[in-house]
Amino acid sequence: MVVDVILQYLRLIRIRQWYKNLVIFLPLIFGKQLFNLFSVQQTIIGFFALSLISSSNYILNDIKDREKDKLHPVKRYRPIASGKISVFSASITGLIFFAGGMLLSASLSTLFAFFALSLFLSTQLYTFILKNEAFADIINISVNFVIRTIAGAFVIAKGFEPYVEVSAWLILCPFFVALFLAAAKRHKEVKALKQGAEAHRAVLKVYSEKMCFALLIISTTLLVISFSLYVIFSPYQGMIYTIPFVLYLILRFFSLVVQEDLITNRLDLIYKDRGILFAGGLICMITLFAVYFM
Repeated sequence: MVVDVILQYLRLIRIRQWYKNLVIFLPLIFGKQLFNLFSVQQTIIGFFALSLISSSNYILNDIKDREKDKLHPVKRYRPIASGKISVFSASITGLIFFAGGMLLSASLSTLFAFFALSLFLSTQLYTFILKNEAFADIINISVNFVIRTIAGAFVIAKGFEPYVEVSAWLILCPFFVALFLAAAKRHKEVKALKQGAEAHRAVLKVYSEKMCFALLIISTTLLVISFSLYVIFSPYQGMIYTIPFVLYLILRFFSLVVQEDLITNRLDLIYKDRGILFAGGLICMITLFAVYFM
């Protein structure tokens, strides 16, 4: 009984979704601070701070959408929608996680706390308003990834300046990656819910299969172009060797979206695809070598 309760709360806070906050490490890596133990320590604390904030966001979202989730073939099993955790208990849990996240954020720097709070407010804007606005919803999701990324540059206080440089590319690339993933998610929802899509999420009335496929094409193109331009103008010339592997990874994921593979909706299962795992590993190795040893 106790074990089941613990498992329900773990499902409630969605630890498997914390991977989204890994982008906080990008400024650390490209700012050449990876071997600075203090910077690494602060960034890890920042990661957990944003993860706590993210969990509070998921809880509030599930509380608001509990009635609609009951109509969804998968989401109806979520702890709140299924009635296994009460709204009151979930609210208290969400408040605790938000407070914990903000306290951790404030321990790093005031500006990091500002970005953590911005992430929370931006996500609530999505939950209560933008979720029902076509195109604004996926743009908001993408902006949230940018907030996470920029926050990583402020884990160490340096007046009002980031401790590492935040280039335009550090903003554009995460934005277009998130846009690509958000378009893939909408495509998955439309295909899975079919005629019942609009009942679950009103905005899916606009996101037809053709529209989602067009968004996939557009976001894929923007992602490839932005990354290629970054590599061309990057001070790390060795990054040029990542292009074929990045292109393969993007096209491989695109094919999984079209095939309606579960991985495209559960990125925490990405390790199950050997092609993506292999390409991702090579990209990481080449990038680290290019940034730190070339």
